[in-house]
Amino acid sequence: MSKSRRKQSRRRPKSRARIDAEATYVCDSCGEEIIVPIDLSAGAHQAYVEDCPVCCHPMTLRVEIDPDGEARVDGEHE
Repeated sequence: MSKSRRKQSRRRPKSRARIDAEATYVCDSCGEEIIVPIDLSAGAHQAYVEDCPVCCHPMTLRVEIDPDGEARVDGEHE
């Protein structure tokens, strides 16, 4: 008797939101250049509030991602 072999299918892992890029902005309060990770899967236009890791003042960060995947961040004191 011959045994039939089952073909095992390999599933690809589900896509997860990835952080693939970094960008910088200058804090309006303390003048430090801050490096922030950019989540490219969150869209080409993003805006959120984050505290400066140096002086703790809240900053509104606006992220623009061009078609080539390059990110630009502008920070504005909250």
